[in-house]
Amino acid sequence: MATLNTTPDTEKIKAREGIISILEDIQARFGYLPEKELRNVAEHTGQSLVDIYGVATFYKSFSLKPRGKHLVSVCLGTACHVRGGPNVKKEFEHSLNIRAGDTTKDKEFTLETVACLGACALGPIVVADGHYFSKVTSPKVKQIINKTREGLDKVEIQTDQRIFPVEISCARCNHSLMDPDHLVDYHPSIRVTISFERKHGWLRLSSLYGSYNIESEYEIPENTVVNFFCPHCHTELRGAANCVECGSPMVPMIVKGGGVIQICSKRGCKGHMLDLSGGIYG
Repeated sequence: MATLNTTPDTEKIKAREGIISILEDIQARFGYLPEKELRNVAEHTGQSLVDIYGVATFYKSFSLKPRGKHLVSVCLGTACHVRGGPNVKKEFEHSLNIRAGDTTKDKEFTLETVACLGACALGPIVVADGHYFSKVTSPKVKQIINKTREGLDKVEIQTDQRIFPVEISCARCNHSLMDPDHLVDYHPSIRVTISFERKHGWLRLSSLYGSYNIESEYEIPENTVVNFFCPHCHTELRGAANCVECGSPMVPMIVKGGGVIQICSKRGCKGHMLDLSGGIYG
């Protein structure tokens, strides 16, 4: 009888993916990863507690402490640092009366710092509940806090300054992915081909950066990782980096005029990066 040979590395990858799935369920249930639950995972999977903690601390979508209703991330990467990122962080700490890494007493806000958000040309960058704010200065901090408290998903496509149009090409063949005959958000859409769960069809993305509106041939269930392909050269659009929010593969595309936009391939995740300074792979 034929057997399927698997390498030790393959087994490790499968084990890690299984742990990630379990931790996602725990995070969704509790809002963070309680120590008791991590010990239960180690016991039931046969993995060491060290390995479980390794996965839990590697992906930013996981938290070992209860998080607030709103998550604010201040970039302190090199470009953001030299442009005033530390001052922006201090202003958030002062306005929220907490230190970076902590949550407000009313459980409304969690403040954290990150090494890089992939939009160096627009620094200092702040991300609040998945929404990017560029060229942030200390006087803008209270405005960001107030907007976040009110609800950032309530946006006006026509007037919100965080939303702007981009023209996109394939990261492999450089062919335009714009579809002027199919509008999303009243703008030409970005046309790609996708596959998931034995389904294969078209997807149209909004070309407004900051909008998450899409139209698809098939309904895509939440938390489904989708494979993206260029409709021209048929190459899979898969970047070298994974999403800092959930660990899923990022989908790279070229921005007309220079730069790269990357979006998370998991349905429902708002992880995205915009780099107007250079290339895709290094």
